[in-house]
Parts: sequence; C-alpha cells; structure tokens
Amino acid sequence: MSSVLESIAAVGVVPVVAVDSVEHALPLADALLEGGLPVVEVTFRTKAAADVIRLLSKERPQLIVGAGTVLSPETVQTAIGCGARFGVAPGLNPRVVKAASEAGFPFIPGIATPSEIEQGLELGCRILKFFPAGSIGGAKLLGAFSGPYKHTGIQFMPTGGVTADNLADYLRLPIVAAAGGTWIAKTADMAEGKWDAVLQRCKAAAALVKTIRGA
Repeated sequence: MSSVLESIAAVGVVPVVAVDSVEHALPLADALLEGGLPVVEVTFRTKAAADVIRLLSKERPQLIVGAGTVLSPETVQTAIGCGARFGVAPGLNPRVVKAASEAGFPFIPGIATPSEIEQGLELGCRILKFFPAGSIGGAKLLGAFSGPYKHTGIQFMPTGGVTADNLADYLRLPIVAAAGGTWIAKTADMAEGKWDAVLQRCKAAAALVKTIRGA
C-alpha cells in the first residue's frame, strides 16, 4: 500500500466535499486541520473543483488533498496536474484504474459486489470504496465481505450513508481503512461560513477514531 493510502488509513475519516467556490477552500482546510482530520476528497462535481484542489495543494501542503468522482483517464491526469495526492471513484472502471496505476497515482475505485471486489484485487487495488454503503447493506454487509476477503489484505473505505451516528459501526470493522463522509463539511455550511460547525464535526470524528483504534 502506498504511503499516502497508509496516511489516509491512519486518519480514519475522509471528509468528502463538493466545493462550489474557491473562496471556501482555505477556511475549509483550516477547519479540517485544526479539527484533526488532515485529509479531504474534493469531488469533481463542481466547476470549482480543479481550482480548489490546486489551491489547497499549494497553500496547505500538510493537508492530504484527493480528487473524487474521477471517472476517466483524462480526469486522472487533471487531478494529478492540480496536485491531488490520491483519487477516488464511485465505480470500478479498469481503464481508469490502469491510468492511475501507470501514473503512480494512489487510487480508490468503488465497488458494491463480491465480483467487483475480485476485479479490484486482480487490478492490484489495495483499498476499495464501498459505495453507496448505506443503501446496499451498510456495515453489516461490509462485515460479511470480511469472511472471504480479509485474508487477501484488501481494505475498504465505506462512503455514502456514513454518518456521525453509524461511523463507529464501520470503524470497528478490521477491513475498514477509513470511512468517507459528506456530513463533516456540508455544502450549505460552507456557503454560510459555518466553519465552527465543520470544526466541531472534525473533532468529534477524530475523537471517535482515537477511542476505537487507540492513539
């Protein structure tokens, strides 16, 4: 596993954000860093995404900045060009996985079934995004995957339906590297400048990781 992915696993929670304005980038980064979650997945769902990744990578190098919703080989190159240190996708596209691998770009593709897990293993993936976690069985289903796949060393990043209320259920699973969550930094809170709310959610999530996994 790459050092970047190991660092993400050490943090335990990955804030997943759709940032509408570049002006929100640095206040967001400062809230994440102060709150104890020095990692972020900026999704390519907004026009500002590339500029946000570029700015964060330059101005907050201590933050592990990743690109989300990476759906094509071209987007892999865009993410790398902007300074992203890892990429995430909702699904498993062999072409995208190959492009990331050839570029030496740590990449976490999405899966929802055993067949997709096995495809990910064959492609050399070490962490897979379990998505949309809440809609397809949650921690219970992910725990069931542990039986036939734990011995392979594969780990998962459940995302989609992960909340402050069920975060612990995922973190207690040994096959979970980290959990991705949109509740940490909500689009509405960023738009309204509610950075203290983001900060407090970060602190709560970081404290829960420490409680479950130890210092």
